[in-house]
Amino acid sequence: MGNRKLLILCALVLLAATVWAQPWVVLGPEGGDVRSLTYDPHNPERIFLGTSTGTIFLSTDGGHSWARFAHLGASDDYVIDHLAIDPQNPDKMYAAAWSVDNQQAGDLFRSTDGGKTWVITPDMHGKSIRAMAIAASDANVLAAGALDGVYQSRDGGERWHKISPMSDQIHNIESIAVDPKNPDVVYAGTWHLAWKTADGGANWQHINSGMIDDSDVFSIIVDPINPSIVFASACSGIYKSEDGGSLFHKIQGIPFSARRTRVLKQDPGNPLIVYAGTTEGLWKTTDEGKSWKQVTRPEIVVNDVLVDPRNSNRVLLATDRGGVLASDDGAQTFVASNHGYAHRYVTSVVADNNDPQTIFVGVVNDREWGGVFMTHDGGQHWTQKSSGLDGRDVFTLKQAASGELIAGTSHGIYEMAANGSEWHPINSIINEKVTYHTVQKGKKKTRVEHRTYSRSTLEARVNDIEITPTRWLAATTAGLFSSANGGKSWLGGPVMGKQDLISVQVDGDLLAVSTRMDVLVSKNHGETWEKAGLPQDVTSIRGMTVTPDAMFVASREGALRSVDAGMSWERLYGGLPDTNINSISYDPASKHLLATSSATSVVFESDNGGTVWHREADVGYSVRQVNLVRGRVMATTLFDGVVMQPENENQSAAVNATGASN
Repeated sequence: MGNRKLLILCALVLLAATVWAQPWVVLGPEGGDVRSLTYDPHNPERIFLGTSTGTIFLSTDGGHSWARFAHLGASDDYVIDHLAIDPQNPDKMYAAAWSVDNQQAGDLFRSTDGGKTWVITPDMHGKSIRAMAIAASDANVLAAGALDGVYQSRDGGERWHKISPMSDQIHNIESIAVDPKNPDVVYAGTWHLAWKTADGGANWQHINSGMIDDSDVFSIIVDPINPSIVFASACSGIYKSEDGGSLFHKIQGIPFSARRTRVLKQDPGNPLIVYAGTTEGLWKTTDEGKSWKQVTRPEIVVNDVLVDPRNSNRVLLATDRGGVLASDDGAQTFVASNHGYAHRYVTSVVADNNDPQTIFVGVVNDREWGGVFMTHDGGQHWTQKSSGLDGRDVFTLKQAASGELIAGTSHGIYEMAANGSEWHPINSIINEKVTYHTVQKGKKKTRVEHRTYSRSTLEARVNDIEITPTRWLAATTAGLFSSANGGKSWLGGPVMGKQDLISVQVDGDLLAVSTRMDVLVSKNHGETWEKAGLPQDVTSIRGMTVTPDAMFVASREGALRSVDAGMSWERLYGGLPDTNINSISYDPASKHLLATSSATSVVFESDNGGTVWHREADVGYSVRQVNLVRGRVMATTLFDGVVMQPENENQSAAVNATGASN
């Protein structure tokens, strides 16, 4: 290998992270998106799980519990739709990925030590890989489908070459299958029908006879006993061929609404049983496609199916939002099997006023699987508390002094009574308009005040809520709203013409709100407002905090502080990253500040009002925000739920230990 190629390979190795250390405790809530599942052929108790953020999880007990195993790529944007393990040598593993941020990009990762370390395959670097398969008859032969064509390796994944023609329609590959008895026979499903080569790519045949034209082919499987039998799933339905793809016929029995079939999976112990994972649930056939039965609820979106090779009754599903669903009765019933697997976007955390073991969290992007979760035992077990939210995202969560919970959602504000089980909308807006006119009373003119009231419903997204002893405040995409009667009614609207507010903070007479670019300040409870004098280069505010002594802004352009109610600002360094500050939090008990940055997984702490910052423990996750709960730091992450500082490491000890090492 030449020096230049060696340097390139070394650089690529650095992009693939090794096994994750987990010093912080993952609290949950459990569940979330799962993209792929595969088992170790030598030990099916070992099951690997691929996510949409570059992370791989491992179960060593057949999918009953999970632990973070590895992270692939330099950021959190890789979708791991395909994991494969060499059936002869389980130390050889492969992971195909494509990027959410740049869907034309991706990588093929390879491990030769059971996943302890991973390298990016140079020949496939930068390719958006949507499919991958190992030849059953020769584990050294692999096929991969990328947006620019079909690739093959014949040396266990070290070197790859393109086997599809350079200038024809074989691109945008979505699925790949290799004939189980002949590695030269490869099937490729594209965003426009399917193709086949019988000679390792020298010639290709368009296998579209019998398929509805313009069908995306999501999955292809070949019968391991009789390779002439081929199944293909498409947006137009499921197709079966009995002559190696020369002619397909559509399988009946699955309704049109569920025909977006993402994955087909044959039972390894009984080829008559085939599962179809669709965007409307899981379907099963026991007669190789002659008849089908829906075996899950239709709202379940299935991304992958795993059947235990030792026991066909054990079936695992990779789903959107619901995590892993498991069946031990041949897919008759399913239960969640997510112990240790938390893959949720948590926006807010609230510790109960009276019981710190009771914690509430708000979640977005999970529809009916999300909303609000609650734990009574410090995160060991969670219960979804979302009845009445109807799938709304929760962007902020607060608790009033009397114990009720207040949720700011994607459409309005909701309230749940203390110890309640149902959310109710509290979105009544009553705005008052005062007009004056002059009336003549004898020789004297009198100015008369006239008040009118208009009623409407708050339907905007609610980004932040502040609860004070005298009123509740809500920062929304329709402006600032306040309530003096515990949410029974609200009044408000735009502030200085600004509607899309992301934050509201109160300290005494000072009231401040922010948009993505501006901070607006009132020194008289909101009667009059003025624009704060932020530096002109601040264009992406991510959060705002008001303390008794200062105002703080977290932004893409760094952290800022004002000690004169927003009239002037100074940039904060003193140990903080100079850009990409996600949040600045204030703990009134200790009077400490905590800050996070998307540039690092470290939490920063200041005990002198933000002048000097110390590096606290490295969380090991992409952190949105941090809070102190019972003296321990609790962090909301971008993708992994809530994590907490280890029990035996209190906040001050963590700060001192980290500071000493620096």
